[in-house]
Amino acid sequence: MNRALAIEFSRVTESAALAAYTWLGRGNKNAADEAAVKAMRYMLNLIHMDGEIVIGEGEIDEAPMLYIGEKVGSGNGELVSIAVDPIDGTRMTAMGQSNAISVLAAGGKRTFLKAPDMYMEKICVGPRGAGAIDITKSLTENIKNVATKMDRKVEEINLVMLDRERHYGLMQEARDLGARIMLISDGDVNPAMECCIEGSGVHMVVGTGGAPEG
Repeated sequence: MNRALAIEFSRVTESAALAAYTWLGRGNKNAADEAAVKAMRYMLNLIHMDGEIVIGEGEIDEAPMLYIGEKVGSGNGELVSIAVDPIDGTRMTAMGQSNAISVLAAGGKRTFLKAPDMYMEKICVGPRGAGAIDITKSLTENIKNVATKMDRKVEEINLVMLDRERHYGLMQEARDLGARIMLISDGDVNPAMECCIEGSGVHMVVGTGGAPEG
């Protein structure tokens, strides 16, 4: 994908974030999401490309904009598959909290899983932990393997997990092992990005959550 498109996409997420910001702390997550969706769609349609939403706001009969299968862009130029989440963390935005994020990922045709609107098991690490995780293995095994790969003690591994009852068993397993857990109320995309930033203090993101975000 060419650099010009990458710059255009950064403007798309910037516009969505700025539109959502006007609703920060106003207690209306639907209005914040609608503002971000409209801004994102408007900017996408200004780009010279033949784009298709493959992960978006929902099926065509449920979401009027940025639905799965919607065509965006000028209709000419490079063929692009696009995954979007105008706001990952609408409730946080409505409550005036930090760490909500506007997300867009893009690639060539058929480069994305067309994720169904359901839950999936997730595990994420940054570059230093690459190759050390296996979704079919226990959390204990994965933490130990990541610690070894990163040349850290298990006690120095920080996990981010959504604060949900379904994760209580994983929380206990990690704590019994000695790892640290940082619980979040919503939005697992942002900590997944933090895994890739050296010095962020986030080493792993684990748990069960939305497949489109995954």
